[in-house]
Amino acid sequence: MSNFHRILLAAAGVAAAIAVAWAGDAPAPSYKGIVPAATLKVWRDLGTGNGALARYKPATPPGHYGIGTAPTEQQISGWTIAVPPDGANLPPGSGTVAAGEKLFSTDCAMCHGGFGEGAHGYPALAGGVGSLAGSEPQKTVGSYWPYATTLWDYINRAMPFYAPHTLKPDQVYALTAYILNLNGIVKGKFVADAQSVPRVKMPNRDSFNWKDPRPVTHNTACMKDCVPAGSVRITSSAAKMGLTPRTTGPVDNMKGSSK
Repeated sequence: MSNFHRILLAAAGVAAAIAVAWAGDAPAPSYKGIVPAATLKVWRDLGTGNGALARYKPATPPGHYGIGTAPTEQQISGWTIAVPPDGANLPPGSGTVAAGEKLFSTDCAMCHGGFGEGAHGYPALAGGVGSLAGSEPQKTVGSYWPYATTLWDYINRAMPFYAPHTLKPDQVYALTAYILNLNGIVKGKFVADAQSVPRVKMPNRDSFNWKDPRPVTHNTACMKDCVPAGSVRITSSAAKMGLTPRTTGPVDNMKGSSK
């Protein structure tokens, strides 16, 4: 053991002895003039429970950690940004096709192409109308998306990719107007706002089946008189109900068709 470590151990022993002494178990020795006054105060506080260690007390009441605060209305509003199909929660503001074109060229074209055709592996936003029934369906805003409000919502919460949720409402409206115009859904003079966007009729809107074809089942737990395992029968499947996609590539073909 080095001299340094011996000194540390000795100092710890002295501190412990003085702490016990000041706690009332033994007469306090006098180190005045030997130990600095500040050190003596720390030792005294340790012995009487007035030091920093005494401030760390168990949480009260039991089970309550005493951390965190109730969120403010402003903090909550920063997260409640979802816009449903009917356009509820769309904020004030507006944007034109021309303004959206400028924004698109600076913030979006690097990934989605100058005309929404897709670039560098990022998805296309325009085109593909009539391709969904073919062997290579293109699910773009114009060919697949059922609601224009969904376009506004997605741009607002996730775009641009490198800085999501940084666009102002007017900018989101402008980009929405431009992308809709790229797909031939609205004309060049279209102004997107909280009233006009929900009224846009998307080309593929009527092709969605919003009624869930799956049966309603109830998984009732039981410990006795349960249904015999042998009586359970599979009466349908997702494939038979048309809920699974068709083959998408050579790997699927190797495993057999899912039709």
